[in-house]
Amino acid sequence: MTLKGWREIPIGGLIIDAGNSKEYETGSWRIKRPVVDMDRCSHCLICWVYCPDSAILVEDTRFAGIDLVYCKGCGICASECPRKAITMVDEAQARKGDHDDHQD
Repeated sequence: MTLKGWREIPIGGLIIDAGNSKEYETGSWRIKRPVVDMDRCSHCLICWVYCPDSAILVEDTRFAGIDLVYCKGCGICASECPRKAITMVDEAQARKGDHDDHQD
C-alpha cells in the first residue's frame, strides 16, 4: 500500500472509500487480548453484534474465533458476553505464550 501525501488526503481526513478498513491492520497496538473459553461459549454471537472492529469470526452461525489482526482489544466483547466466556488478558503475556488461548 502506498501512503498518500498531504495533498491527496481529503479535507478533514474523511474516509471516502467505503469498506477500506481491511487495508488497515490495527491489532498491533492492542494492550489487552480477548481469550475465549469455548467450554463456556454458547455461540449466541452477542460478541459479534457488539464488536466495533468486525473481528469476531463466525462460521455456520457459530463463533469461530477472533481475528487478532483487526482486534484493538477494547474489551466490549468480554463485557457483553452473557456467559463470561471471553476474558481480557495482557497482550505481552499472551505473546510470550503464558496464556492458552482457544482461537486461531
